[in-house]
Amino acid sequence: MLVRNYVGGVVFSGDKVLLLKNEKGEWVLPRRVMQDGEIPNVVAVKKIEEGSGIVAEIVCTAGQTNYEFSCVTRQKPFCNKITWYIMKSLNENVSEAGKKGNKLQQISFVKVDKAMDIIASNQDRSLVNLSFKKYRELGQPHG
Repeated sequence: MLVRNYVGGVVFSGDKVLLLKNEKGEWVLPRRVMQDGEIPNVVAVKKIEEGSGIVAEIVCTAGQTNYEFSCVTRQKPFCNKITWYIMKSLNENVSEAGKKGNKLQQISFVKVDKAMDIIASNQDRSLVNLSFKKYRELGQPHG
């Protein structure tokens, strides 16, 4: 089994969360693959800014998720391990550079309650729900 390490951000701005629409048309949380030797928290902040134009800071760790799948073309099972960070956005201006710098169709801040209806995976929905509760408990501002 091939294991790939990722980092991701559950990025909040008040009562909104940053979502991306991927190539399949699914709303997902931002995540990026890690290269050997990279420091997860540094990569998380850097990749959020590069991928969206959003400047964010880490509030705390959200935890880790794992999922396994088989790739028919490579005939090999994969395991993606994602370390998640709860992050606070310092701006809401998604840059054109961010939009063009990746293959995503749309990058947007969405109200958390609406996000629960449109996020594709149950795992991501649970992560947003738990992270938003923690974000508010830590005294972060909300709408």
